Amino acid sequence: MTVATAGHRPPAGPEPAGVDNRLVVGGDTLTWRTLPLPALPDPSAVLAHSAVHALTAARQHAVYGTELLLSTASRVDAAMRTELLDAGFTVSVLDDDGAHPSVPARPRAAEAGRLWLLTSGSTGRPKRVGHTLDTLTTVRADQPDRTWLCPYAPGTYAWWQVVTLSLTQPGQHLVVVEPDELDDWPTIAAAHGVDAASGTPTFWRRTLYRDAAALARVPLRQITLGGEPVDQAILDQLRDTFPAARISWIYASSEVGASIVVHDGQAGFPVDWLDRETPGRPTLSVVDDELVVTSPFHGAGLAGPVRTGDRVQVRDDRVLITGRLDSDEINVGGSKVSAGVVRGVLAEHPAVAWARVTGRRAPVLGRMVVAEVVLAPTEHPDTSEAALVRWCADRLPEYAVPRRIRVLTEIPVKETLKSDV
Repeated sequence: MTVATAGHRPPAGPEPAGVDNRLVVGGDTLTWRTLPLPALPDPSAVLAHSAVHALTAARQHAVYGTELLLSTASRVDAAMRTELLDAGFTVSVLDDDGAHPSVPARPRAAEAGRLWLLTSGSTGRPKRVGHTLDTLTTVRADQPDRTWLCPYAPGTYAWWQVVTLSLTQPGQHLVVVEPDELDDWPTIAAAHGVDAASGTPTFWRRTLYRDAAALARVPLRQITLGGEPVDQAILDQLRDTFPAARISWIYASSEVGASIVVHDGQAGFPVDWLDRETPGRPTLSVVDDELVVTSPFHGAGLAGPVRTGDRVQVRDDRVLITGRLDSDEINVGGSKVSAGVVRGVLAEHPAVAWARVTGRRAPVLGRMVVAEVVLAPTEHPDTSEAALVRWCADRLPEYAVPRRIRVLTEIPVKETLKSDV
């Protein structure tokens, strides 16, 4: 790789503690220290051509403190590029030949050490949230040596979580996979000794669906899930495949950082965590069925309680996150249905690998519940639509039972590794 380097500009601070950790990307084995440092304007919005270019931008920021927004080109459309230029960023495509900049009409002074994230856009257009390496680094205690898989799109919150862990902790190595390698990631991971991996529930479901045997050959000791609602079915499937691994689910967002971490193998978190105030830790509350978080890892300007937009249900001694407020609730003839609850029931069926539940307009009722499913690649006696409807009818109120269930042939996934569940 031949990225133009940043010359002899003095570093902003000492080298990060993980500078000699191993990086495997694009078939090459490197370290953070041996990554070239691209010459970037300050402030800079970098659209990385590939995973290795994104890593060089992260390394450049760690060394020089350049104000940086990092993304892939596919997540930044023409309107967003205009917004970034209007905000004073130089927008640069970063590839093997260096940075190819578009310069703003009104340049501004840079904010040293600032990192900007683009939200996932689940509530509309992506917006910018300000952080620093410090607020993005939420794993601070010493960790056992691990080789982590990083499957996330560069610049997303989840990507930065894995990257900052490797930058700041010795012994935290990275194996990075590009989007065109996702279908074969278990083979790559096994070849490079990956023993820890983080992904969305869709990522894990898709891997189990495509090649569960190949996944089982990866020597995983740590499995992390986040980014979407986590149901009991996927936790149980991973436990069956990796009985000795620690399985963790994390609730995190660009706005409030990593706020919930659960290791007990159960969906949701204990109800006695609500409204518990502990110095240095997030405070979790529920207001009108919405999760509210006050976090020390919040984005810039987001101190205090933040309404997350995520709907929760308290069931027995657990608090379950079922989906987005604006899409989880389906009003069927005046009765409220949680799409997440119905999705969880479908996911518990042994023949269902993945499910999505939505509302559709209907006469008289106003809305009715419908679903899409992907069936597991194993033999089951009856996987007809009628059989799946009966499964739901035995476990849900009549008004919550899907009236239509469509079978898909592949689990849909976006660049963010989510599938709009």
